[in-house]
Amino acid sequence: MLEKAIGRQTTGARTVFVNEFTNGILDPEAPMLGPVADGGVIIANTAPGCWGPMITPEIRGGHEVTRPVAVAGAEIGDAIAIRIRSLVVTSAATASGNDEVMAGRFNGDPFCAAVCPGCGAEWPRTRVEGIGQTAIRCDNCGADATPFVFTNGYTIAFDDERKVGLTVGKSVAEGFASDAERLMALPDASIQHPILTFAPADLVGVATRLRPFLGQLGTTPSKAMPDSHNAGDFGEFLKDAPHAYSLTAAELLEHKTDGHMDVNTVREGAVLICPVKVPGGGIYLGDMHALQGDGEIAGHTCDVSGTVTLEVHIIKGLKIDGPILLPVLDDVPYLAKPLDDVERARVTELARKHGVHDVEVDAPVTFIGTGANLNSATTNGLERAADLLGVSVPEVMNRATIAGAIEIGRNPGVARVTFRVPLGMLDAKGIGAFARSLYNL
Repeated sequence: MLEKAIGRQTTGARTVFVNEFTNGILDPEAPMLGPVADGGVIIANTAPGCWGPMITPEIRGGHEVTRPVAVAGAEIGDAIAIRIRSLVVTSAATASGNDEVMAGRFNGDPFCAAVCPGCGAEWPRTRVEGIGQTAIRCDNCGADATPFVFTNGYTIAFDDERKVGLTVGKSVAEGFASDAERLMALPDASIQHPILTFAPADLVGVATRLRPFLGQLGTTPSKAMPDSHNAGDFGEFLKDAPHAYSLTAAELLEHKTDGHMDVNTVREGAVLICPVKVPGGGIYLGDMHALQGDGEIAGHTCDVSGTVTLEVHIIKGLKIDGPILLPVLDDVPYLAKPLDDVERARVTELARKHGVHDVEVDAPVTFIGTGANLNSATTNGLERAADLLGVSVPEVMNRATIAGAIEIGRNPGVARVTFRVPLGMLDAKGIGAFARSLYNL
């Protein structure tokens, strides 16, 4: 499969440009782009995730992510460290909100098994007729075919510098709908209908800040699955599902890589370490969000197009089950931040006073956990940390309590388990150098 994925190249290209998309299915048997060299760069133009693909029944995975890129030399059982060098929002506006599924328009799962309510076609091709929530029409029979509509939605415009956003009124939203593809800067190869077409305006005059991140970033799962379901919470919907992408509980646990996190700290400057479960790894990305509060509690946020630059490094033999994140310093929870010089001096004096000869030198690490709910996701994150570091779960729990934090990634089932880890442990796993460079240790 590796030869099919990356051809006969063995060293890889220094730079791989990506402007191709899947139709929502991550398939380890599908050809990959690249390969990119170990230490090389991936530059991608990404399409919006969530709402645009959700109203485009032809897209089978709930999102529209980039075609995966193989990394030369990456083998099953390795890991790939992805340094996010830059994220740039290119959309000038978008729309989002809470969703409501439309009965009779899907086979068990509206994200990945759309059905036309008029002619019964699976994953029907559709067209846009007019604007509003009935504008998505089946090419075959003309029926209103969107699997989703808004319960409460908004249209938001961004300033030229992409620093702030403001929700706009109905007349402006309808004007945006008539020029939706340009305003959303949809990539040429994207097939999604722009969500600006729906022109929602239930919230008007709400101002906010932009801080873009990638809702999808990871490596290809070892069995074909919908991109939005490559996670422990959304993946629950695949268990014994009535459609073509059904998985057993055991298959989901074995094959997923948790690339769909919606963790708002997966942003410029951070380092994400991902498992390799297929030869070449298959790095894919998408679902850029212009902004999001912890938990993505509305179910969706401001999906945008954007440009992304990633630098990739193989960590040989680092067998992990899910992502590990080294967040930028501003995103590290208070108790997990590295001690500064003043704090370190005080701790040194405290150690001298109480006869402690070795004070740990450490760095913050976030272990991503996923599961059917936040409790199981937290347990998963704790267990992944313990497995990697070779310590007990109770020790991880103590460290996360006194020198870290448990935070919501996505409701209902993505958690962030962050705590300071001794650098010696990180060095033994090949991670220490990334922590040292990121936190100036």
